[in-house]
Amino acid sequence: MNAVTTLSGTTATITARGDIDFDTLPPLRAAGDALPAHVTGLRWDLNHTLFMDVAGLHLLFAPTPPGRPDRRITVTGLRPQPLRLLRLAAETNPAAFPLDRPLCGGRDRV
Repeated sequence: MNAVTTLSGTTATITARGDIDFDTLPPLRAAGDALPAHVTGLRWDLNHTLFMDVAGLHLLFAPTPPGRPDRRITVTGLRPQPLRLLRLAAETNPAAFPLDRPLCGGRDRV
């Protein structure tokens, strides 16, 4: 897993390259945790992520830990398999995986 972080004002984009699973979850979480406090928007660019298991749901829907800033999370570049996983999770448990909030930007609207 390779992840590149770019900052633009108060928005950060983390571009993940590779599959998201429980082995790659810790470094991705660390990338998000390392963002400066002034960052209020976090965009996950998953254009280079062909596969995501339940670890991806933990990454995208984890509650904000106490003492950390609450950030608006969006996802771009969803490939077919990760998009199917998000839709299935939302259909199975819409309260835990609310896709009615603006999680996905642009053409990736779930």
